[in-house]
Amino acid sequence: MNQFDIIIIGAGVMGSSAAYQAAKSGHKTLLLEQFDFLHYRGSSHGESRTIRATYPEPYYTQMVIESEKLWKETELEIGYKVYFKTQQLDLGPKESSSLVAVIDNCEKQLNRYRILDREQANECFSVEIPDDWIAVVTELGGVLKPTKAVAMFQTLAIKHGAVLKDKMEIVDVETDEDRGGVLVSSRLGEKFRGKKCVITAGAWVSKLVQKVSNGRVILPIQPIETTVFYWKIKQGKEIDFTIGAGFPSFASCGEPYIYGTPALEFPDLIKIAIHGGRGCDPDKRTWGAAVGGAEGTAKLVGYLKEWIKSRFGDRINWEDGPVMTQSCLYSITPDEDYIIDFLGGEFNEDVVVAGGFSGHGFKMAPVVGQILVDLAIGGTTAAAQRAEEIKHFKVGRFEGNPGGNVKHFGDQVRLR
Repeated sequence: MNQFDIIIIGAGVMGSSAAYQAAKSGHKTLLLEQFDFLHYRGSSHGESRTIRATYPEPYYTQMVIESEKLWKETELEIGYKVYFKTQQLDLGPKESSSLVAVIDNCEKQLNRYRILDREQANECFSVEIPDDWIAVVTELGGVLKPTKAVAMFQTLAIKHGAVLKDKMEIVDVETDEDRGGVLVSSRLGEKFRGKKCVITAGAWVSKLVQKVSNGRVILPIQPIETTVFYWKIKQGKEIDFTIGAGFPSFASCGEPYIYGTPALEFPDLIKIAIHGGRGCDPDKRTWGAAVGGAEGTAKLVGYLKEWIKSRFGDRINWEDGPVMTQSCLYSITPDEDYIIDFLGGEFNEDVVVAGGFSGHGFKMAPVVGQILVDLAIGGTTAAAQRAEEIKHFKVGRFEGNPGGNVKHFGDQVRLR
């Protein structure tokens, strides 16, 4: 049986980033994936994710700033781009608690940002906002290419000596009583021995953790199925919505939270969607517009039509609805903060678990990968060194407190 320094279960963006960081640091690394590599059943596939530092929570802003640097460094190593930079534009009512918190964080942590009124937003980006709204524009924004980025991390992990295996569903992780560390078992009967283990199984993380801990640890992570919508840009206006023309990645605070990216992955189409969905079992998905059947979908699309009409007028064909949809999974915690912690119990510091990235974690994968490797290899010493970064991500925050971290602004994700 091969002995590894670190075994990583789950080859989405977090696991693949961790595998790259571990192998690059000289650790003998094994990355295991239950489906095909680069599959479309989880949360790390597709053609675009936004990168932005405009968070109401100050601890995420710094993580994004550091991640942007690491995205650029990793691109240099692989030799191609996965990050396409533009500005980020956040819109919302002046009194929005989330937007007020975003502005406060911009003031404290970002060097370059501007607050725009209605006329300025229209002049800079041809975006119409109500009189009682404002816009915040920051330099750190853009689009990440998810499938391409995951492939990048996996390729570099192999380059640095990691072993990658897909079609490898893991059914058990147990302590190795004879040699220390852990034994990882697949459904096919294969066993792998590791000094340390990281579980980054996305929407399946709660199921796996509950199983391997014999029910001792139940992570409050709810998988939800969400739908991304693409809209046709009207003829003659296509260039206006491109990064080359200065169009930003964007988000609109309020109920619901709407986000979008410039036209990039599909010619003449722009992605505009709602941050939310409905609870699901990741093994029993509908693969449809997950908002409550035809009636719910019509209501959601109707809301987006009105929003697009109000913001962009006749430059986008909102009248005929979206021309394309894609299904994706989120893994939501009650406070929409991540879980990054030791599994504890009989595993002590030998198993690190990460999940609940709540639909906004992709952009921070480079930093999360580093944190996971540091915790797995360095144990409590590393945890103490990174205490300020990870203090909001402890599993224990939910003990006697189902809501988790206290927030002074509204949730962004809405379950339907």
